[in-house]
Amino acid sequence: MGLHSSWETVDPQRRRRLTIVALVALTVFVLLLMRLWYLQVIRYESYRTLSEKNRIRYLSIIAPRGGIFDRDGRLLVDNRPSFTIAALRKELTEPDLVLDRLAKLSEVDSQLLQSRWKAGRSYPPYRPIPLLDDVQRDVLDKVQEQGLELPGIITVTKPMRYYPHGEMAAHLFGYIGEVNEAELSAEEDIDDYRPGDLIGKSGLEKLFETNLRGVDGQKLLEVDVRGKELRILQTREPLTGGKIELTIDSSLQQTAEEAFGEQAGAAVVIDVRTGELLAMVNRPAFDPAQFARGISGDEWMDLLNNPRHPLQIKAIAGQYPPGSTFKIVTALAALKAGVANTHTSVDCTGSIEVGGREFRCWKKKGHGHTDLKKALRESCDVWFYQVALEVGIDQIAKMARSLGLGARLNVLLDGEKSGLIPDMEWKKRRYNERWYNGETVIASIGQGFVLATPLQLAVMTAAVANGGDVWVPRLIQRVEDREGEVVQEMTPELLNHAELSPEDLSAVRNALVAVVNENHGTGWATRLKEVTVAGKTGTSQVIRRKSDEEEEQDPGDETPYRFRDHALFVSYAPADNPEIAISVVVEHGRHGSSAAAPIARAIYENYFGLEKEQPETPAEAIGD
Repeated sequence: MGLHSSWETVDPQRRRRLTIVALVALTVFVLLLMRLWYLQVIRYESYRTLSEKNRIRYLSIIAPRGGIFDRDGRLLVDNRPSFTIAALRKELTEPDLVLDRLAKLSEVDSQLLQSRWKAGRSYPPYRPIPLLDDVQRDVLDKVQEQGLELPGIITVTKPMRYYPHGEMAAHLFGYIGEVNEAELSAEEDIDDYRPGDLIGKSGLEKLFETNLRGVDGQKLLEVDVRGKELRILQTREPLTGGKIELTIDSSLQQTAEEAFGEQAGAAVVIDVRTGELLAMVNRPAFDPAQFARGISGDEWMDLLNNPRHPLQIKAIAGQYPPGSTFKIVTALAALKAGVANTHTSVDCTGSIEVGGREFRCWKKKGHGHTDLKKALRESCDVWFYQVALEVGIDQIAKMARSLGLGARLNVLLDGEKSGLIPDMEWKKRRYNERWYNGETVIASIGQGFVLATPLQLAVMTAAVANGGDVWVPRLIQRVEDREGEVVQEMTPELLNHAELSPEDLSAVRNALVAVVNENHGTGWATRLKEVTVAGKTGTSQVIRRKSDEEEEQDPGDETPYRFRDHALFVSYAPADNPEIAISVVVEHGRHGSSAAAPIARAIYENYFGLEKEQPETPAEAIGD
């Protein structure tokens, strides 16, 4: 009997049930086949990617920033490898527990790790969240030994800014830090920055951010179920940022900074022939490495609240009364106006009266009969009072501006101040008042409203030295891109030429040589045997000058530091064929002759390769 006959003998009711069961089984089988086809064919790529994500880790390789070099190719700002303990957001499934363990191992506050973990939640998923930067080797070893107890915690190597010379030229370099939300939203040219990226915050690091920043690389790693790295699948190497070469001579910069010691102030060294800045000192300074590794709140507040202002670029942002260094301007204005010549004599008795008020000379007994050379050499105030009244403030101001004072000089760094050169129009516009003769008297010796930056004083002195050329101060020699191609090469740029007659210049220059090289000269402390230096000392008052009675009552001059006079010295050398000019301002240094001039001397000794020696004692060391 065949199968068909057997099936027909089955009870019809049972036959229906078997048919239904068979159809259900067939349907289930078809559905399973369809599902398998869907998973294996339609969703293949999706599930393959998901599988790979569970075993492949994408890591960024932070690119080193470009180096900063001095004029002779000496490396001033570099990078060094550093170890960072970081967290992977996808793999750190129990952050509270793991971060607490990490805090105990590394002996840091767990709140610090929690705050950095929370701050990094906006990072891209493949970017590790840094928890501890620049970790020491012993801490790193502990963390790596306990790796199984710290799932999601990894160690990465990344470049950290390195400053071989410590604080030297810190204000020029500036500092870097993590890009913040305000920068990400405000800047149009940083679209490719992500939270956690480093960016220049000040100085050259900020101004040349585009050139200095490198291009990050990427690494693809195969990891096991515990997140342990098994092998590197693919690597795209990072590109180091471009190179910047400065006009700065690092040896000269170091010498100038060391010469300041613990004193506060600024110094500028400029090539009188090109405007190249060979040194720019700002004291006190800060340690840029603090910012590179992540400055703490307490460290930042210490810098902000320091009364000596270590964050200020004093060479371009410090505005000081130029004191007697401004007598160079007054002398040139008087000669140009024809109200004085080399033989013009004034009898200095120690003071003059103008508008019912007495204006005293620094030398109470007076200098006696004084001509131009003696007036500059011994810094006689009365001579300048008298000629200034004849010249007038407007002509003095005109001369000052022609020499680079009273306006920004377009140096690249942010924060440059313009100083102040007052005249009648300025007084009327600023105070709606007329100008008084007494104000001319005070301005003639660089006091009153007159203000200048150390950079302006260096440029002014360079113009006197080179015959009237006012150069734009130049800090950069060349800039290279990431491939080593020169993208910027700076050349000298003339800002102005002061119209000064050879006779007038010769008269003032001869007097400036006398300041340093003749007895009774106030700049004797800078005198060198091998090289003739020309210069002018200055003392700028922070508070009013004491009366004779007050000086007699306080012969020891116990003036608090913040009220002491500033000390200044401007100079150039060699006097007969000038190469460099120097301005030095020592805050609250009292006298230019004793505080500022020795710093200039140290700079000259370095520049000309001279042996250091004590200056000879003049017959009489006096004045500013």
